[in-house]
Amino acid sequence: MKVHRCLLVGLWVLALTAISFYGGAISYGFFFGVTLVPVISLIYLLCVYFRFKIYQETGKKNLVCGQPTPYFFILQNEDWFAYTGISVRMHSSFSYVEESFENVEYELLPGDKSICETTLVCKYRGEYEIGVREVVLTDFFRLFRFHYVVSGQIKAVVSPAVVQIQELKSIADLPVPVQRDTLGSTEPDILVRDYVEGDSLKQVHWKATAREQKLKVRVMTGKENQSISIFCDTRRYSEDMREFLPLENKILEAFLAVSYYFAGADKAFNAYYGQSGVVRNHVEDVSGFDDFYHRVSEINFDRKEHPQDVLEQVTGQGIIWGNSLVFCVLHELSPVILDITERLAAGGVIVVIYVITDEDPKELVKQGSTRRRIVVLPVEAALEGRL
Repeated sequence: MKVHRCLLVGLWVLALTAISFYGGAISYGFFFGVTLVPVISLIYLLCVYFRFKIYQETGKKNLVCGQPTPYFFILQNEDWFAYTGISVRMHSSFSYVEESFENVEYELLPGDKSICETTLVCKYRGEYEIGVREVVLTDFFRLFRFHYVVSGQIKAVVSPAVVQIQELKSIADLPVPVQRDTLGSTEPDILVRDYVEGDSLKQVHWKATAREQKLKVRVMTGKENQSISIFCDTRRYSEDMREFLPLENKILEAFLAVSYYFAGADKAFNAYYGQSGVVRNHVEDVSGFDDFYHRVSEINFDRKEHPQDVLEQVTGQGIIWGNSLVFCVLHELSPVILDITERLAAGGVIVVIYVITDEDPKELVKQGSTRRRIVVLPVEAALEGRL
C-alpha cells in the first residue's frame, strides 16, 4: 500500500511539473486525473463500507469448551458495482477456526456472495465473542484501507469440558479410595472422634463426651455419611479476560474431572463452592452428574468470593471432618487455607490440594505432606496424568 501511495504522489508531482513548465490539455488532463484517483477511491470505499453485508452463524447454540462446532460466514454484495480487496479478521484470543481465512482476499461481483464454511473451537469456558471480528476493505488502487467492525457479533456462552481421567495420580498409592467399605457404603452406627477446633457444637456426642471425659463429635450416622468432599475456588483474580478466562476454565475443568472420576465409579460425594454463600451439591452416582454439571456450568466467579471464608463455613458445618478424602481446587494457598487443611489432616482426613497456577511449583509442594498433598497444575496443562 505504501508503494502505491508513493507512486501516486510521484505521478502527481510529475503532472504538476508538466503543467508548470509545458501546460497544454494533456498535462492538465493528466494532473486532474491523478488528483481525482484518491477522491474516487475514498468515495468507493465509503459506498462499500455502508453497503457491505456479512452474516455469520454457528451450528450449535450450546457450545462446549474444546469441542468443534460447525461455523460459517457469508460475504454478500447486493449492489450494482463490484467489491474488491475484502478480507476478514477473526477473534483469536479465546477461540479459533480450523481453516484460516486471514490471508484470503475476496472479490464479489454485483449480486454475488461467498460462503465460507469451517469448524470453530472455543478454548475456554465463559462468555465472549467468537467468529469474524472485523472486515478489512481495500480500494481498487490499494491506496486506502478501512476496517469494518462487524455489528451483531456472535457472543458465545461456552460450558466447561468434562475430562475423563483413568486414575487420580495424587491418591494412586492410597488403599482408601478403592475400598468399597470406606467410600461406597454407609455405617448404621454412630462413630465419634475427638473434638477439633472449628467443629460445630451440633455435632458433639454428649454421651461419649461424658463417658470419656473429653469432647467427642459425631463422624457419620447412617446415610448422612459421605466419605468424599470436593471444594472449588470461585474467586475472580483479575479484571483482564485474557488472564481470568484460562484460569477459571482450568479450575472448573479440574473440579469436574475429579467429580466425574468418582461419579463414574458410583462413589457418592459432596461438592462445595461459594456463590454469595456456600453451595453444597450431593452426587450419588453417574446418573446425577448431568444435573451437577449444569449447576457447575452456571457458576459465577466473583472477586468477593474468598475461598478461605467459604472453606471455613464448610468446615464449620462439621460434616467434612468425617470424610476420608477432601479435595480442594484452588488458585492460591492462603495461611488460613493451610491452617484448615492441616487441621483436617491432623484429624485423620486425607487432603489433596490442586493449585492452578503457573508459579514455581517447588515452593508450594514443600508445604505438603503425606496426608496433605499439594499438586500444582499449570493453567494451560492437560489434566490427564497430572491429577
